[in-house]
Amino acid sequence: MGALKLYLSMYGTLTLIIAISTLFFAAILTWIGSLNLFVLAVIVIMFNLLQWLFAPRMIETLYRVREVKPNENPKLYRIVESLSRKMGFKEMPKVMVANLPIPNAFAYGSPLTGNRVAVTKELLRVLEDEEVEAVVGHELGHLKHKDVQIMMFVSVLPAIFYFLGYSLLLSGWFGGWRGYESRNGGGPVVALAIGGICLLIYWILSLFVLGLSRYREYYADRESVIRVEDGARKLSEALAKIVYHTGRLKGYQRREIGNLSSFKTLFISDPDRAERDSLEISSFKRVSDQQLVNEILSRKITLADRIMEIFSTHPNIVKRLKALRELA
Repeated sequence: MGALKLYLSMYGTLTLIIAISTLFFAAILTWIGSLNLFVLAVIVIMFNLLQWLFAPRMIETLYRVREVKPNENPKLYRIVESLSRKMGFKEMPKVMVANLPIPNAFAYGSPLTGNRVAVTKELLRVLEDEEVEAVVGHELGHLKHKDVQIMMFVSVLPAIFYFLGYSLLLSGWFGGWRGYESRNGGGPVVALAIGGICLLIYWILSLFVLGLSRYREYYADRESVIRVEDGARKLSEALAKIVYHTGRLKGYQRREIGNLSSFKTLFISDPDRAERDSLEISSFKRVSDQQLVNEILSRKITLADRIMEIFSTHPNIVKRLKALRELA
C-alpha cells in the first residue's frame, strides 16, 4: 500500500468517523430535545477516559506483564533503547515481558504510567533477535503515531451510540418517555425507533473503527521498515512465524487465547485471526523462514477472507505480507 494512499485512507476514515458521529448525535439531540442524552454521552466519555488512564494496570494484571531491567535481558533492552533513539522518543518506553503462551507483542500506556512496549516470553523463544527488532519497531511505531490515544478516542464515539441506543430501548420498552408522548405523541414507540437507529449507527461506526485499526497496523509496519535495517524481510518473517506458531498451540493454550481478546487490538497479530490463518498453512513444510513467507504469499485471498477482514482489527496476513514486500 503506497504511502499517500495509506495516509489518505487512514485520515479519511478518521474524519468520516468523527463526521458521522457528530452529525447523527446532533440530529438525535435536536429530534428528542433532551439534555439527558447529552449527560449520558458525557458519562460514557468520562468512563472511557478513566478506562484509558487505568488500562495499563488492567493489561498488566490480565496478561501477567512485568518490567524487565537491563541486566535481565540486555539484548531486548538494547533493541528498544536503540530504536527509541532512532524514532526520537524523548523518554524511552519501559521494556516489559508478558508471561503468555502465544508469540506476540503490544504497546500501551497512559499519562499516569508512561509508554510501555511488551513482548511475550513465547515471542522471544520462537523469533530470532533480528525479527524481535522488527516487531519492537512496529510497536514503537504505534507509540510514535499516538495510536493508543487515537483508537481510544474513536472507540468512544460508537460507545456513545451503543449506550444511547440501549438506554432508549429500555426506556421505550418499560414505558418511559411519557412526557414526550404527551407533547408529541408515541413516546415509547419513538424511543424504540431512535434506540434501534442508534444501535445501527453504532454497528456502522464500529466497522469504520475496525478499518482504521487495520490502517494503523499498516502504518506501524511502515515505521518498522523505515527504522530497521532490512526491516521488510525481518518483519515479514516475524509475522509469518507468529501466525505459524500460534496455530500449533496445544488445546489448553488455545483456550487461554480466548481469554485474551479484551485488548487484542493492541497485539501485533490478532490471536483469533492468527489461529484461523494458521489452519491454512498447517500443512506447509518449513525449510526456512523465507519459504514460510512465500508459502503464505502463495495463498489466494478468497471472498470469505475479505469478509472476515472487515470484522477484524488486523489486516489479512497475505495482504499484510504483500504490502511489506512492496516496501522492500
